[in-house]
Amino acid sequence: MEQLVIRDADVVDGSGEPSYRADVVIDGGRIVSIVKEAAAAGCQRPRAMRELDAEGLVLSPGFVDMHAHSDLALLRDPDHSAKAAQGVTLEVLGQDGLSYAPVDDRTLAEVRGAIAGWNGSGDDIDVDWRSVGEYLDRLDRGIAVNAAYLVPQGTVRALAVGWEDRAATPAELDHMRRLVAEGLAQGAVGLSSGLTYTPGMYAPDAELTELCRVVAEYGGYYCPHHRSYGAGALEAYAEMVALTREAGCPLHLAHATMNFGVNKGRAPELLALLDEALAAGADITLDTYPYTPGSTTLAAMLPSWANEGGPAAALARLADDDTSERIRHHLEAVGSDGCHGVPIEWDTIEISGVGDPALTEFVGRTVEESARLRGEPPWTTARHLLLTDRLAPSILQHVGHEENVRTIMRHPVHTGGSDGILQGTKPHPRAYGTFPHYLGHYVRELGVLSLEECVAHLTARPAARLRLPDRGLVHEGYRADLVLFDPQTVAAGSTFDNPRQLPTGIPHVLIDGRFVIEDGGRTDALAGRAIRRTPLQRP
Repeated sequence: MEQLVIRDADVVDGSGEPSYRADVVIDGGRIVSIVKEAAAAGCQRPRAMRELDAEGLVLSPGFVDMHAHSDLALLRDPDHSAKAAQGVTLEVLGQDGLSYAPVDDRTLAEVRGAIAGWNGSGDDIDVDWRSVGEYLDRLDRGIAVNAAYLVPQGTVRALAVGWEDRAATPAELDHMRRLVAEGLAQGAVGLSSGLTYTPGMYAPDAELTELCRVVAEYGGYYCPHHRSYGAGALEAYAEMVALTREAGCPLHLAHATMNFGVNKGRAPELLALLDEALAAGADITLDTYPYTPGSTTLAAMLPSWANEGGPAAALARLADDDTSERIRHHLEAVGSDGCHGVPIEWDTIEISGVGDPALTEFVGRTVEESARLRGEPPWTTARHLLLTDRLAPSILQHVGHEENVRTIMRHPVHTGGSDGILQGTKPHPRAYGTFPHYLGHYVRELGVLSLEECVAHLTARPAARLRLPDRGLVHEGYRADLVLFDPQTVAAGSTFDNPRQLPTGIPHVLIDGRFVIEDGGRTDALAGRAIRRTPLQRP
């Protein structure tokens, strides 16, 4: 007999086609048989060692989080219910141009400091890798969900050039090309950039184009956090489209939002730009999270010149009174490139996490509110936090627009990505709630997407971008990465007040046919592994 039969499920198979009722048989980690309308047809029903009654439940492919910041969390927390309980069976790591491979000892220390607000200091993790391949091998020892990896362009630049704002020499550019090629050859699925984060933002378009040519040769894709999501957002999107078209490289736009007051109601302009490029033959996809606020680090708001040279140099500038005043002026009057060219509004900047427990009184308050309570200007409060917590504070930035969120998620090339930061006392609820929030709020409550369409956005479409030949669909022969959810009750439990609450209505999640969530609870299975890029002929 077969290992498992899921009986009488309403199958939403990821293709976007209408659902159907079926018995689905799983053996050896794969879907071996799908018997449609078995009960109604009166045919011989498949049997197995175990049978699971799925009456009233939807069976879909596992959800793919196209933008995750679980690079260390997967190693730190084997439970990882934040994602597993949402039905996420695959996360894409190495985002926004900064992560932990490839590195040397110097670069590792610098990166740890730069993105402590995303992943913690990392001092609790035995970083026994230096290359991309070694990091993927570490994941292969067993993790809660599957993970793919993007070579982080900012880390590559830090390794080859440093944290200075200057052009790379020809030798340094060759070094970066080799690092990207090595990472792709070792299994990375593409290249990411954080073009409002140092040092990646110091790269001119010509340098990025050369790296994207390497990505294209290896069958990967480019995933930029582009140069502006505020003032100049449309120009920044157009820049990425033009750059990747010149390089012949597929493009996946990270957290493709239109934020800040200057972009209210302008999502149709972005989609028109993309539609024109798609009609001309461009290969473009994008991801979004279904919320209006963004989330990053407080240090990311600083102008790029203030971060030049790395974390230690940034702290030295913040400590100098005259330089600190220059930083304040750029933030509040000019509009720093770190804040997307828009003058900062301190009442939109909410502290969501700190590294130093002595600073927890600031968490859950905006910088403006804390400054008022302390009787000082907002910049004085922000500067105090950055210096005392050594750049570690994470933030929510309340600058989004609901109509833009809904418009972009309807687009045919849209996929889902949580951009979930799991650090901090009060993280963004998207880290725990993105995928059930799509299904519960935007499908069932608002009808922005049909159920079949939404599932396709979260499964088959991202699997196609990742070039995964046997994931993302409920088809015979495919990997049994599956989710069973109740379409009437599925919902995000996480809120802005209680962001670490797990979702409801998702009783079962399987990875390679093994239950990681069973009857609504986390099992002890570590069924996830590194998902490596499908090689082209050349590598």
